[in-house]
Amino acid sequence: MKARYFAAALAASVALGGGIANATDLEVTHWWTSGGEAAAVAELAKAFDATGNKWIDGAIAGSGGTARPIMISRITGGDPMGATQFNHGRQAEELAQAGLMKDLTAIAEKEKWKELIRPASLLDSCTIDGKIYCAPVNIHSWQWLWLSNKAFADAGVAVPKNWDEFVAAAPALEAKGIIPLAVGGQPWQAAGAFDVLMVAIAGKDTFYKVFKDKDETVAAGPDIAKVFKAADDARRMSKGTNVQDWNQATNLVITGKAAGQIMGDWAQGEFQVANQVAGKDYTCLPGLGVNEIISTGGDAFYFPLLKDEEKSKAQDVLASTLLNPVTQVAFNLKKGSLPVRGDVDLAAANDCMKKGLEILAKGNVIEGTDQLLSPDSQKQKEDLFSEFFANPSMTPEDAQKRFAEIIGSAD
Repeated sequence: MKARYFAAALAASVALGGGIANATDLEVTHWWTSGGEAAAVAELAKAFDATGNKWIDGAIAGSGGTARPIMISRITGGDPMGATQFNHGRQAEELAQAGLMKDLTAIAEKEKWKELIRPASLLDSCTIDGKIYCAPVNIHSWQWLWLSNKAFADAGVAVPKNWDEFVAAAPALEAKGIIPLAVGGQPWQAAGAFDVLMVAIAGKDTFYKVFKDKDETVAAGPDIAKVFKAADDARRMSKGTNVQDWNQATNLVITGKAAGQIMGDWAQGEFQVANQVAGKDYTCLPGLGVNEIISTGGDAFYFPLLKDEEKSKAQDVLASTLLNPVTQVAFNLKKGSLPVRGDVDLAAANDCMKKGLEILAKGNVIEGTDQLLSPDSQKQKEDLFSEFFANPSMTPEDAQKRFAEIIGSAD
C-alpha cells in the first residue's frame, strides 16, 4: 500500500479516532497469543492498569503476517486502536509518513530514551524524518537452535554443540522415530531459518552484503550456495513436522517428538510455561553453535493518531510504562527476550538469556531483516522459502537463482 493511499485515508482516520467507551481505556492490538506470549503481555497490561488506565486487549490470533494487514486496515480505514505492535523496522514506515501515527519525540526526549535504549539501531528504527514514532519493548534474536535433551538421550547420541553435529545426528534420531528439525508451515518460519543459517555459515559481512547492500552478485555466489546446501539439509531433516504454528513446532521439541528447532528466543516463553529448565531439559545454541551473533530485531508499539485528548494522554502514559525498568524486567523474563534498556537488573535470567546478554554486551549483533528490507521484499523472500521447504523437487540451485533475483530488486 503506497504512501499516497495512506495520506488519502488520514482525514477519515483522525476524524473517526477513538470509539472506546472510557477516556482512559486503550485498546492495544498485538499477535501474542501462545502460552508464553500471553503470560508476557499480561505483565504489560498489569503495569498499565496500575497507572489508573485500562488495557483493553486486542489480541489477533495467528502470526504477524496475519495480524498486520488487519491492523493497517483499521488505521487507514478510520477505526484506529490506542496502540499496536509492530516489529522493529519498516512495517509502519508509510503509516508514519502519512501522518497516521503519533509523534513520541517529546516523551522520548523527556525520558532520555536515546541514552537508555541499546543498541541505538532500535530507536533508529522508530525514527522517521527526525521524529520518534514508536516505543521499543524488547530485543528478539532469531539466531538460536533449541534442542531437546530427552530426544538425543532417547536416540543414544550426545546433544550437539553445533549445526554440523546436529546434521550428523539426524539418522540416529530418525531411526527412533524422532523428527530431527521441527519447522512449522508458516512462511516466515522457513525464511527466518534460512536467515539464521546465512549468518552462521556465511557470516556477518556476507549477511549485510545481501540484505543491506542488496548485492545480487553475492546472493548468487558460492558463499550463499553453501547456505542453500545447509537449507537443503534443514528441509530434509524437517520432513514430517506437519504443524502450522511456530509454538506447535516448539511443543514438538518440548515433548521430545522433535530434536530441535531454529527459532527466535521467544521460544523460551514456551519452555518456561512447560516448566522446562534451560541446561537441564533443553539446550540452546546461539548462532547455531557456529557463529555467536544475534540480531537486534524485536517488538515496538506505535500509537495511532487519536482525536480524543484523554486517550492521547493515556497513550503517553502507556509509552512511558512500556519503557519503565520494572515493566521491562517483568515482561522480558516472561517473553524470553532481552530488555531494550541497558540499565536494568536481570539477575533472574536463565542460562539461555544470559548467553544472549553476553553476546549483546560484546557487541556481536546484526540488524534484523525487518530493519533492512521493505515488507514487500520480506514477503517475496517468505514465499520463496515456504515453497522451497514444501517442495522437495525445487533444487537449491533453482532456489538460489530466485533468491538472487529477489535481492536484486529489493528495496
